[in-house]
Amino acid sequence: FVELEEGVDGLVHISDLSWTKKIKHPSEFTSIGAELEIVVLELDTENRRLSLGHKQVEDNPWDTYETIFAEGSQHEGEVIHVHDKGATVLFKAEGIEGFVPGRHSEKEDGSKLTKGETVQFRVIEFNKGSRKIVLSHTILFKESLAAEKAAEKKSTAKGMKAVQSKVEKSTLGDIDALVELKDKLDKTE
Repeated sequence: FVELEEGVDGLVHISDLSWTKKIKHPSEFTSIGAELEIVVLELDTENRRLSLGHKQVEDNPWDTYETIFAEGSQHEGEVIHVHDKGATVLFKAEGIEGFVPGRHSEKEDGSKLTKGETVQFRVIEFNKGSRKIVLSHTILFKESLAAEKAAEKKSTAKGMKAVQSKVEKSTLGDIDALVELKDKLDKTE
């Protein structure tokens, strides 16, 4: 609760404290007696309530993140937590976190990402409304393996064409010669 002046106070909902930080309790963000810059979001005169917001004082950084973390873009981040369902990654320059599902946290050597590692990630989903960035590390090396296999397949196909072009092909004239040879063999038997 924030007191605007004596006898007039309102509520800053926990979700209206910060655009980027996930706050579980207001004491993680501020303390009793601290001054906050706030904006009046809603005035309910019938119930005598004020809804206030602190994050609305600043521009929504998710508007900027939307261009930086576009789907398909690649970024370097540090793994800060490893969970049963995946890992949380911090992008230090922007001060924002993303989530890597477990199936996307496999490294090229078959091991999983570990806390403290700094590696490359590809954005596979960006949702401004729910303030969520979903990432993949696995996709980076799987795509390069697929590209290598495709190049190898293309090279093999070219080699086969070269070999096939050197092989003599039967013609209708060859068939006539074979018919004559067969007739000669039949006569001799």
